[in-house]
Amino acid sequence: VCVVAGVTRPSLRCPIFFVGSDGWAAKLSRTDPVGSGPSLLPFGAGAASCFGAANVFRTIFAAQLTGAELDETIDLSLCSYDKTKAGEAGPIDFPVDLGETHLVGLGAIGHGSLWALARQPDLKGRLHVIDHEAIELSNLQRYALAGQAEIGMSKAVLAATALRSTGLEVEAHPLTWAEYVARRGNWVLDQVGVALDTAADRLAVQGALPRWIANAWMQEHDLGISRHGFDDGQACLCCMYLPSGKSKDEHQLIAEELGIPEAHEQVKTLLQTNAGVPNDFVVRVATAMAVPFEPLAPFVGQPLRSFYQQAICGGLVFQLSEGSRRVRTVVPMAFQSVLAGIMLAADLVKHSAGFPMSPTTSTRVNLLRPLGSHLHDPKAKDSSGRCICSDDDFIAAYRRKYGAR
Repeated sequence: VCVVAGVTRPSLRCPIFFVGSDGWAAKLSRTDPVGSGPSLLPFGAGAASCFGAANVFRTIFAAQLTGAELDETIDLSLCSYDKTKAGEAGPIDFPVDLGETHLVGLGAIGHGSLWALARQPDLKGRLHVIDHEAIELSNLQRYALAGQAEIGMSKAVLAATALRSTGLEVEAHPLTWAEYVARRGNWVLDQVGVALDTAADRLAVQGALPRWIANAWMQEHDLGISRHGFDDGQACLCCMYLPSGKSKDEHQLIAEELGIPEAHEQVKTLLQTNAGVPNDFVVRVATAMAVPFEPLAPFVGQPLRSFYQQAICGGLVFQLSEGSRRVRTVVPMAFQSVLAGIMLAADLVKHSAGFPMSPTTSTRVNLLRPLGSHLHDPKAKDSSGRCICSDDDFIAAYRRKYGAR
């Protein structure tokens, strides 16, 4: 497989993907070079790289994937997410003042956002980067800005370091969102970019009533970006993640996947405190999974989430049991996370610059299929009356902070 960036036309007998960009526009072709324009905007170029990587992935794993045909051509504007008018992709030379912006969640998606913001010309404002975790080996392959040397480094500190050559005033907060908001005191939050992992964490962000939210997410089959005001008749962020019915808590699900459902309270404590897993805990998991303890011994003392991600999600237990122990395996792909992060950064920049935003709440992209013809996904405001955007007290609090519409 060959990926060509630029105008070179190699003489190779293998699948070739030509990628390039022009400002906001991401371009790909299987037949001809697409070149690159003179703009310094990172969004089209970054997205084109992700589209190229996705097509390489689908080429190599075609036998294992269903319906994973290849893209013939892509010409997509990340300004409008319009395939047919990408030649009119949007302004390419403009200053951007982010004002006071928050970026919460500095994992794989957050790294995609940081990569793009670090390359956005004429950027200024104050950016708060918020994440209580440190870089771990388990997710390093998906982090666009981290290498072996950054293992153990605060994610918030790394984010501030990545942006030091920009015109932004960056404040690093190695805290959870709840801790940050409690310490901040001032709950006026003009613009928040959300790159968090769980629905509960997203609900907590919306509960603080930011003026405007851009939310990036990735799931098994697609990724996307959603945009939310609050007192505007449209879906708020809670509308997207409102629980329906009774579901198990995260600590209960993890305890079950570790084979020790009766230990869910201990799992809950380990998750909440981020404490290292003790030796007897790992022995107990190995016994429950019917696998040797020795390969799991290096996880003693590591945070439970790291142990879980590598041993269960990463497939180590599946490998040790020679496939006899069925566990949920996840194959994280960097090109998905990075594209979601680039889309998040693009929406923060567009909103700050006063550009027209998408007419729909959400935009979705499935990188395991050819790029769809309809990327805009309308999401209606919750109609059950259970959401906080239908609560008079929350609406009144929002209006006191920002004024009525």
